[in-house]
Amino acid sequence: MTQIDALKTDEIQNYEIEHQEEVRRLAGECMVILENDGVLPLQAGTKKIALFGTGARHTIKGGTGSGDVNVRENISIAQGLERAGFKFVTEGWLDQYDRLYADAQEAYAKKLNEFTEKTGKPSMLYAFENPFEEPEQPEITEVDVKEADAAIYVISRNSGEGKDRRAEKGDYYLSDRELQNIRFMTEHYKNCIVLLNVGGVIDLTSLKAIEGVQAIMLVGQTGNMGGYAVADVLTAKTIPSGKLTDTWARSYEDYPSSATFSHRDGNLDDEYYSDGIYVGYRYFDTFGVMPLYCFGYGKSYTEFEMKTMNVTADEKQVQVEVEVTNIGDKYPGKEVVQVYYSAPDGIMEKPTQELARFAKTKLLAPGEKDVVTITFATTDMASFDAYDAAWIMEEGEYTIRVGNSSRNTEAVAVIDLDEQVTTLQLKRLMRDTIAVRELHHMIPIFDIEFDFGVPAIPFRIMLQAENFKKELVEYEVMRRTLMDKRKDEILTLEDVKAGNATLDELTAQLTVEEMAELCVGTERRNGDGNVIGSASSCVPGAAGDTTSSLLETRKVPNLIQADGPAGLRLETPCTAIPIATTLAQSWDMDLIHRMGELVGEEMKQLHVDLWLAPGMNIHRNPLCGRNFEYYSEDPVLTGLCAATETKGVQSQKGKGTTIKHFAGNNQEDNRMFTNAHISERALREIYLKGFEIAVKTAQPYAIMTSYNLINGVHSANNYDMLQNIARDEWGFEGLVMTDWYTSQDTTEMGMVSPSGKYSHSSSVQCIKAGNDLQMPGCQQNVDDIVEAVNEGKEITKADLQRCAKHILSVALKTM
Repeated sequence: MTQIDALKTDEIQNYEIEHQEEVRRLAGECMVILENDGVLPLQAGTKKIALFGTGARHTIKGGTGSGDVNVRENISIAQGLERAGFKFVTEGWLDQYDRLYADAQEAYAKKLNEFTEKTGKPSMLYAFENPFEEPEQPEITEVDVKEADAAIYVISRNSGEGKDRRAEKGDYYLSDRELQNIRFMTEHYKNCIVLLNVGGVIDLTSLKAIEGVQAIMLVGQTGNMGGYAVADVLTAKTIPSGKLTDTWARSYEDYPSSATFSHRDGNLDDEYYSDGIYVGYRYFDTFGVMPLYCFGYGKSYTEFEMKTMNVTADEKQVQVEVEVTNIGDKYPGKEVVQVYYSAPDGIMEKPTQELARFAKTKLLAPGEKDVVTITFATTDMASFDAYDAAWIMEEGEYTIRVGNSSRNTEAVAVIDLDEQVTTLQLKRLMRDTIAVRELHHMIPIFDIEFDFGVPAIPFRIMLQAENFKKELVEYEVMRRTLMDKRKDEILTLEDVKAGNATLDELTAQLTVEEMAELCVGTERRNGDGNVIGSASSCVPGAAGDTTSSLLETRKVPNLIQADGPAGLRLETPCTAIPIATTLAQSWDMDLIHRMGELVGEEMKQLHVDLWLAPGMNIHRNPLCGRNFEYYSEDPVLTGLCAATETKGVQSQKGKGTTIKHFAGNNQEDNRMFTNAHISERALREIYLKGFEIAVKTAQPYAIMTSYNLINGVHSANNYDMLQNIARDEWGFEGLVMTDWYTSQDTTEMGMVSPSGKYSHSSSVQCIKAGNDLQMPGCQQNVDDIVEAVNEGKEITKADLQRCAKHILSVALKTM
């Protein structure tokens, strides 16, 4: 197929300028003020800045790997401040670090070249396991001290796919030099500010212990306009209104998975999810562990007052009306109203509280009020009973709590259910042969300072079990072969689009060989030049595409796929939007929808059909190297963010998202060959819940399966998860694709399991499970599928037809 040039000119396009300005305008709202004694925003008289830190001139826009974006320019925090009119008095220190950074980059590039020359393999393979490390920064000395109105220190951290972070100095912990320099800064300057240019949680206990740090702001990683966005926030041109999407612990050991996560216990073959349902704040709240900063926390330039006006509930819906008032006298601001519920302990133990829904106010001027209405399904408060394979609401009191963070809530209502209700009856799926020994609590343990007890309750509501309806799921029993009833015609996808044929009729005409070609990506045709993450034969730099072999005969277009999730990853420059974690910190669905629209508009300009995003795995542990690509530790916040971003992308006709990585992809070390042992309840309530919300709410065009195994079965081969859960239970209509090379032997590429305990997934079993498209594909995949169908081994023609039909259905949407 003729290559499509993404752009015909190197000149910057008007849409790029508009998108960059929009990212700048919105990114500041995602930033989280952790500490501020009044030094922020910077006052009008502030002109001279003592600027330090690795992220000052080398600001990280987003993580590495497939989450990276090729941009025209990346505005650093130094550039943003300078163009806002500030003068730096520390040019000498910044120049010194620039030289160290350039030397480190040169040495790293040399290692990449040596790896390729020695092994003949793409340098990206080396980069996955050996990412670039920023050099040690120079010491700040008396020579660097010049008179300034304020001092700013920028802490940066980078991570990416293929390698988990480490609980070591310079990564999760601040380095000795960072602590030394920050102490020096506070001893020689007043108005000291620390900015966190990080994509995930780092230890801040040691930083908070330093006297003289007057403000700490999580600026996150906000794309290529980040420097401008930071300057806008520091000067109150943009008002920050972000809230944390993770629990920031006082000690790494406080996380329940800390001892055994990934490489920590020396076992990369099997990951036992012993924390069960107690992930993030669910653990900290229930087991009485005080965090440093709690889930949902974030300060503002102003103060707010909340008042719950009304709570109503029936068997279908809970509705909470909250009045929010800006009680400050100087700055406007936005507040996030968070609604949690506490379900009664019964046969099943429950977390102390769980996020139900949330809403963000409009920008409120001092003294201005806003009333937000938050609704959620009453059955959202059900818990999964693995023994009966059902969602259950046990009898008792369901407490509704309202606040602006998980540790600052007020009990506003009690919903009393008279008897137990089964809301949804399923069947047991995805069981493990090994029982995971999980955390358990006997009774709720409340923190003394943050008492979750229930005093006087303004609203009490009685619900009767008899008013609830029990839903049943109809599961697939048999796949029937589609028979060609129009043999005298040659049907095409254009006929289907015109209404002259159905997808079933077109699929029935395809040969086994045609369908196998359709279900395997295109790399097998030109493997001489393709590299990981850049395998498209159509759009330069795109991750891959489907076959063009049916274009002439059946008018089936290629589906061109580009990596994400912080913008499109192509050779053509694209707009880098904030990373997923930073986006989610906005808790603003309108903002996230607009970011999705922006990506969809660039997909339209650059001939991309499927965005390989949003990433939406759970932040189970802060050391996951890919957490920056994902939204949160909470599945509800995760699901709503992904659904909203999907709706934004898919508001552009024919452009779709690919939610990933389905599922349990919560670590990067040995990611292709790790077996995640997860209980059915934890799967349902934590690790699948976000995907369920995204599918039911937004119907993304595609789902990408993860590399890992779940309870002994590769995600790509998991019929229970792909057919029974995604399609039968949730009603997913799109296509399912593998992650790259999941069903291929990657030994020659150096992508191997250290122990060899688990191998790659089966290409044939992908078809059986309903993993429709195998990417990027090889000829062996095609041959294996054809042989299996023709010889009646493991799969049938009906299995293959079903996969082909799913791909055709998505291709039809793009026409």
